[in-house]
Amino acid sequence: MSDGWSDIKHRSLINILINNPYGTVFLRSVEASDQVKDAEFIFRLLDSIVDEVGVYLVVQVVTDNASAYKTAGQKLMEKRKHLYWTPCVAHCIDLILEKLGELPQHKNALTKAKKITKFIYNHSWVLALMRKFSKKEILRPAATRFATAYLTLESMLDARQPLEAMFTSIQWLSCTWAKKAEGKEIRKIVLNDRFWQSVLYAITTTRPLVQVLRMVDAEK
Repeated sequence: MSDGWSDIKHRSLINILINNPYGTVFLRSVEASDQVKDAEFIFRLLDSIVDEVGVYLVVQVVTDNASAYKTAGQKLMEKRKHLYWTPCVAHCIDLILEKLGELPQHKNALTKAKKITKFIYNHSWVLALMRKFSKKEILRPAATRFATAYLTLESMLDARQPLEAMFTSIQWLSCTWAKKAEGKEIRKIVLNDRFWQSVLYAITTTRPLVQVLRMVDAEK
């Protein structure tokens, strides 16, 4: 299995993991900061890993679904007739969710939910007030995984009553933020039934995909 990522120093790294009946083993990371990660480079890398692990011990190679990886996977199968290349299921589902996120009703819910979480978590006083009304945190969407945006909607729906109570409380109405345009906008969104309807619609229509993603992307 191959998985690309960037560390805190912005180095481009490719993780190589080996899966077998006893579990998954981390083989090593390959630094590719000075490489053009085109199909030829990826093919040569994967091909060398197959040789290193053992030609007939490798029956499947899993990568993400980017075009360079797809081309490299095809070339690998042409050379190694006994193995198969398949795209990562988690990556494919995440791409599907990203496309669904472009639908008007989904986009409306996702955009407004992101605006609410950003406002709350960017202002310590507002965050402290939310924590007085809600015992749960609102999951914030991650930049690298679109599915987390839908998980944010689920956690926000769970916190609907505490959020509505907060934005109608005396503490909120008497605070400085209640008089500012940004605070008024967020309050208006939270107290709008149509927003919550769009949140519920987005969650309901994507729940099966999110559940499958959780299963295939689990650490276990």
